[in-house]
Amino acid sequence: MRTYHRATSRNRLDPVVYQINPLLERHGIRPTPQRVRVARILLAAPVHITADQLLATLKQSPNRISKATVYNTLKLFVERGLARQIHLDPDRCVYDSTMTPHHHFQNVETGEMLDIQPGDLAFARLPPLPEGTEIDSVDVVIRVRRRKD
Repeated sequence: MRTYHRATSRNRLDPVVYQINPLLERHGIRPTPQRVRVARILLAAPVHITADQLLATLKQSPNRISKATVYNTLKLFVERGLARQIHLDPDRCVYDSTMTPHHHFQNVETGEMLDIQPGDLAFARLPPLPEGTEIDSVDVVIRVRRRKD
């Protein structure tokens, strides 16, 4: 049985070692204190996190950050290639800090997201593309639930 990547708390981008400010600047983002705080949570480890979960984590520190600032920062990070936005349904999306191509399992009972490597998924064929278009990306979310025995 294949092991799937699960988001963990291990540091991928330790702010002391990798310095978040230069990372943001390389992506054309001015490193304000609020953006750095969001980046420390979102980019510290591979995560799948909602904006509300990020806000709840940020509220645990004494420095305040507005909901609008968090949403605007997430939007900017997505636009500049630091995160992916995955729409799970009309009311919920998660932000994924892993930018290499991959797909997902979503546990519909718990909300947990697990990464699927592209080589673990194969397509026999794709439908014909609309005239004048090309594929930009393919994102697959396979929804799973506990088996009812």
